[in-house]
Amino acid sequence: MPFARAIDADIHYEDTGGNGPLVLLAHEFFMDRTMFAEQMDALAPEFRIVTWDARGHGRTRDQGLPFTYWTAARDALTVLDHLGAERAVVGGTAQGGFTALRTALIAPERVAGLILISTEAHGPTPEQSTATQRFLAEWYDDGSRPRAVQRLAHWLIGDHDRHRTVWTERWLTHDRHRIEVAAGCLLGRDSVLDRLSEISCPALVVHASHSGIARERGKLLAESIPGSTFVEIDGARLAVTMTHPDPVNHAIRQFLRGRAVSTATRRR
Repeated sequence: MPFARAIDADIHYEDTGGNGPLVLLAHEFFMDRTMFAEQMDALAPEFRIVTWDARGHGRTRDQGLPFTYWTAARDALTVLDHLGAERAVVGGTAQGGFTALRTALIAPERVAGLILISTEAHGPTPEQSTATQRFLAEWYDDGSRPRAVQRLAHWLIGDHDRHRTVWTERWLTHDRHRIEVAAGCLLGRDSVLDRLSEISCPALVVHASHSGIARERGKLLAESIPGSTFVEIDGARLAVTMTHPDPVNHAIRQFLRGRAVSTATRRR
């Protein structure tokens, strides 16, 4: 299995390979790199798609130390370094979008474009933090965990039975406490809204209408990054890359061909 070595973690990634422009994608909280399987199948070999597991998720190995999405952004750059890639289009869903934004802020010379799916630039509101903490209490508890898993499946996936079956089985059989440090990162994230004007690369913002993220926040994200493209997918929840792959893949393909492809090809 391929890993990129960070100072205190081995970052697991999956790579379609090939010579196409490189696109690096980061997943949602509670999920892993496999949520982009449909994008890997549809967009390669025209594009080289690399997906990776964040700390506390998937096959990435870390020491359980506290981290932030700025740390995760450096993990993304570690993967690019390992691949010998000077520049890439960087993106992700929800927390993967938090990471992508910070990657563009700390290393703008290495980010040729952004793909921001079901995400926002704000920090959590007090109400969001309280709701998340209540959910996590259910998640960690033996008695309430099955109910929490079903709630999570509804929230992230909706009524797509195949994906619900796969992910509920994973959540019920995996170590429930592995995400504790990652949850601290999620709850403690800062807002980067006032820094979006610093981002100069093209951006695609894909807003899932039932993601739980207000449409106004998705629109504000797009409007705050100069020259962004905003695409809304009606009826989709956070895991839109799995449940609505065709419109997502179409939006990404058109964005890459038209806006980002020419600057995402350089290697070290």
